[in-house]
Amino acid sequence: MFYTILVRAHSGLRWVVLILLLAAIVTAFRKWQGRDEYTPGDNTLYLFTLIATHTQFLIGLILYFISPKVPLFDAGIDMGTIMKTALYRFYTIEHITGMLIAVVLITIGRSKSRRISGPVQKHRTVFIFFGLGLLAILISIPWPFRIPGAGWF
Repeated sequence: MFYTILVRAHSGLRWVVLILLLAAIVTAFRKWQGRDEYTPGDNTLYLFTLIATHTQFLIGLILYFISPKVPLFDAGIDMGTIMKTALYRFYTIEHITGMLIAVVLITIGRSKSRRISGPVQKHRTVFIFFGLGLLAILISIPWPFRIPGAGWF
């Protein structure tokens, strides 16, 4: 039951993260190109995007250690078998690595943007790092057309 709740939360929160990331990237791009000010609303949007991404990653970490799709802790399955089985390899190696890269990029972008003094540079930094993070996430999501048995929610 706990596992099912976490899987559903993780799958549903993916959409929140994607929407926030898209909103942050579009906002950052428009304000960077328009040379607009960095407002408290921008700061809030970028912060909520970071928080949602970190929350999603924490739920994913819990799932990593309890999911039957990640058999690292199953004594009957060795690393060779994991690497030869597409489903196991995806969840054990590819998914978590891509998501870790995305979280690091988004965190660096938020952190760097807070230390930069000019608003145009702040928005540009958020656009670049959040955009790269979004790309890593899109590549690493178990989309239904990519992973058999994966769902939209």
